[in-house]
Amino acid sequence: MVTMSIEDSKLTRIAAYARSNGLKFAAEVAFNFVLPFAVYSLTSERIGGVPAMIAASVPPILWSIALFIRERKLDAISMVVLAGIALSLVAFAGGGGVKFLQLREHLVGGVVGLTFLGSAAIGRPLIFYLAQAGARRRGALAAGVVDSLKHDVGFRRAALLTTLAWGVGLTALCALNTVLVFALSIKLFLLVNGPIGYATLGLLTAWTYWYLPRQVRQALVRSGASPAA
Repeated sequence: MVTMSIEDSKLTRIAAYARSNGLKFAAEVAFNFVLPFAVYSLTSERIGGVPAMIAASVPPILWSIALFIRERKLDAISMVVLAGIALSLVAFAGGGGVKFLQLREHLVGGVVGLTFLGSAAIGRPLIFYLAQAGARRRGALAAGVVDSLKHDVGFRRAALLTTLAWGVGLTALCALNTVLVFALSIKLFLLVNGPIGYATLGLLTAWTYWYLPRQVRQALVRSGASPAA
């Protein structure tokens, strides 16, 4: 009975999350996958490949800007989003053929991945600072919990491992995109790139939300604090 009650509680939370975030996820898929493909398909023959690719980049850039404006905070998470927008604009300003335009756009993920790896290499794992930023958005109690764990060896090791996972995952995704840009037609790449990207980021996100909270609870137990915090 207790096990069933726990499972029911999990299912209830999952259903509530799906209801509250379903519209946002649908909009994200539309702006980052459906609209770019539709814009390129409708405009490439009329205005040419490069202008069509630039036009197709507008919906995802607008989506990123809208998310940043909605949060209204300049923290680590927002800075990563802004960096992605800035690098995307630099990529499109560089000119060149459609293939190289695609390549430069997807190098943004590689740059972010290398940033994660670099932060791990110097002993300042970026995931820890992203966790701090996320905790501060949830309130003083959550921020205090994360801040109290910065000297816990086990939690810092977990933050380092998570940072490495994101760094390796993003750079691997960039490498795969680099191969696919030259191996596939533009339309086919636009079709497969979205699902591959969402699958990679989805797996990394799901693993992070499973792994890191467990490490937080264990660190709280080691410190003598209540895991309920």
